[in-house]
This record gives sequence, C-alpha cells and structure tokens, in this order.
Amino acid sequence: MSERFDCYYCRDSLQGKKYVQKEGRHCCVKCFEKICANTCIECKKPIGADSKELHFKNRYWHDSCFRCVKCYTSLVNEPFMLRENNKVWCSNCTATEDAPRCKGCFKPIIAGDQNVEYKKMVWHKDCFTCSQCKQVIGSGSFFPKGDEFYCVSCHEHKFAKTCAKCKNPITSGGLTYQEQPWHSECFICSNCKRQLGGKRFTAVEDQFYCVDCYKECVAKKCAGCKNPITGFGRGTSVVNYEDESWHDYCFKCTKCARGLANKRFVCHNGKIYCAECPKRL
Repeated sequence: MSERFDCYYCRDSLQGKKYVQKEGRHCCVKCFEKICANTCIECKKPIGADSKELHFKNRYWHDSCFRCVKCYTSLVNEPFMLRENNKVWCSNCTATEDAPRCKGCFKPIIAGDQNVEYKKMVWHKDCFTCSQCKQVIGSGSFFPKGDEFYCVSCHEHKFAKTCAKCKNPITSGGLTYQEQPWHSECFICSNCKRQLGGKRFTAVEDQFYCVDCYKECVAKKCAGCKNPITGFGRGTSVVNYEDESWHDYCFKCTKCARGLANKRFVCHNGKIYCAECPKRL
C-alpha cells in the first residue's frame, strides 16, 4: 500500500495534481494562494503559484507590478530605489526628483543641464533672463536688484547715474562735483583737456581749468608783481580797485612798502600810498 500524498492544509490528495512546496510542506494551489502566498505590495493581491514573484527587504511584488511609480517603466532586472510609501523608482526618475528646481520654470535641473547659480538659487541657463527686456542673460554679466536681475544695458538705462556733461550712464567709477555725477573722462580742463579728478582746479562760468591753464589763460595779473592771481597757496585774498587787482601781500604803499590790505589808502597819480606818505611827497 503506497503512502498518501495529501495537501498539508485541506488534506486533499495531491496525486497527479499540481502542488506547491512551502517551508517543507506540500499544499495544493488553492490552499497556497489562500494561506501561504505573499501579497503584492503594489496591487494588494496574492502572488499565485503561476506568477513570478520579486522581493526586496521583506516586500513582495508581481513581476508585472514591479514598475517605476513615476514613469511606469518595468524595473525587472533594472536598478531601482525604494522610497516613501514603499514605492519603487527608476534611477532616472530618482535623479529628476532629487534634482534642484529651476527658479524660473520650476522644473528640475538634471545632471548635464547648463545652469546659472546665484546665492543658493539655480536656473536653467535659458531661464535666467533680464527682468526688464526678458532677454537671456545666461552666463553673462548682470546686476541684482532685490528679487530681480538686469542685464548691463537695462541696468544702465534704469538705475545708473547720468553724467552731467555727456548725459550717458555712468556704469563704473566717475566722480561728483557740486552734487552732480561726472564720468572721469568728461570732467576735464576746458583748455588742455586733461582729466581733473583728484587734482586742483578752478571753475569759471561753468568751465573748469587746471592750475596751469587757469594761470595762463584766465587768472587776472597782479598789478603789483605781474604774476597771475590764482587763489591757490599764498595770497588767496585779492584786493580789487578800479579795474585792477593785487595779491593781498602785493597791495602796499609805493613809498614805505607797508601792507595796505584791509587798510585805508590813497591813490595819487595812479600809485597806491598809505594815508601818511602822500603828506611827505
């Protein structure tokens, strides 16, 4: 008499029938699927005896259910990552999901994309545009203003100071005179055209002169020493009398040579005297 070959659970004979061996026990297909089969973590249905089963870290899937949650690509024999809620991701979708987001279009910037970074923010190169003209700045020069960014041209027209002489924007450097901005190359001597930035100069009726040109071309000549009265250095005070001018130290009595600046004097025969000397003539 032959030994019985029955299902461990329902005791039905397995002779000539399909059966499954699970943990050293033999069971019919019906009992396997009802009692022993693992449940697919994706579709929540049992993984039957005729199905191909995949498992990872005590989690089980039908081979047809083992797909990327984002792109639905089959991951059988493919690299994958198990993420939150037991969802599997392909390597491409994982890279995209973890990639930084473009500040312009809010789409991911994946490896190999040309991009622009500024203060922990990132853009696709073609998304980094001027707030004014909307042209692509890309890797070119730009000026940040709050949350906005401007190309060089738009920044010049919108924000840069305008030179008092040429009326063009001052993009760098420059200087200020009487609260007006100037290009350094525009603030020049009216005679010799040398730049006056950082140098001594004199303004005469909206014209500027360096010291040498002022002495040569503009300054009055002292009636005493015949040298130019520049207003620089010794003798910055000037004495004027009847269309003539003197350095204050040159304005003195013709006879006694006493200095007469801010003092009483007498003009006699075109010459200057102190109040006492004409009495002795």
